[in-house]
Amino acid sequence: MHDYQHLLVRRHNDVLLTTLNCPETRNALAPEVVAELARVLDVAEAEPAVRALVLRGAQGFFCAGGNVGNFQARLGAESGVEDPVATRNREFGRFMERLVALPVPVIAVVEGAAMGGGMGLACAADLVLATADARFALSETSLGIIPAQIAPFVVARLGHRVALRLGLTGERVSGDTALRLGLVDELALEGAALDALLAQWLTRICNCSPQANRLLKPLLRRCGNEAVSPLLDDAARLFASSMRGEGVEGVAAFREKRPASWHAHFDAAMVRATPPTA
Repeated sequence: MHDYQHLLVRRHNDVLLTTLNCPETRNALAPEVVAELARVLDVAEAEPAVRALVLRGAQGFFCAGGNVGNFQARLGAESGVEDPVATRNREFGRFMERLVALPVPVIAVVEGAAMGGGMGLACAADLVLATADARFALSETSLGIIPAQIAPFVVARLGHRVALRLGLTGERVSGDTALRLGLVDELALEGAALDALLAQWLTRICNCSPQANRLLKPLLRRCGNEAVSPLLDDAARLFASSMRGEGVEGVAAFREKRPASWHAHFDAAMVRATPPTA
């Protein structure tokens, strides 16, 4: 997987280890970066063997959010019926919708800072790991704009009260505070410990059936949004499908007291962010 210009993407044990690799902009979410991230989602959606997606940033910095230079360029391009600023902004929202709907676990690994859209990216993940000195902020309002396309995902992760607190003040919160607010799931003291922590969580994920995880994640997203009885009808059919699929191996492995065939182990060296290219 070497045809990316703005990302470093490795595939290990069918986990897509993806690093934003634009350190000159602090890994900002420029349109070309988002387009390449969308290509990574294409792989995760299309290939049943893919088991998880990891997102992190190069050189110890997660993501500075949107590229302010691109914002200004769009203002000078106004023409026609559609507002180019609104159009491009909504394109990022569509990417975020796809990211949240991805059927495999998504892990955000945050060092340095996750600002604006970078914090939104973290909020869209299923699991957020961070160093204790990481910083998070909805910084848009300090620039006179709003966190428009990430707002639903921030609220889904943190609730309205915390989203209001962070959005209306632009407050920068530390890893410890982010943990208390529910933005972060687990903290590491520093980068090396963060790699080890990521390896532990990936090993846990890969102790679970890939098929079962791909069925469960969309099912859980439906809970609370649909009538219970028809949802449970669908859940019964999904259960039967999983039982006839990888459930055969899973039950056999349990009875024989051995790891299932899909089990994979990770260590810190396997998941460490690839050094950025010169």
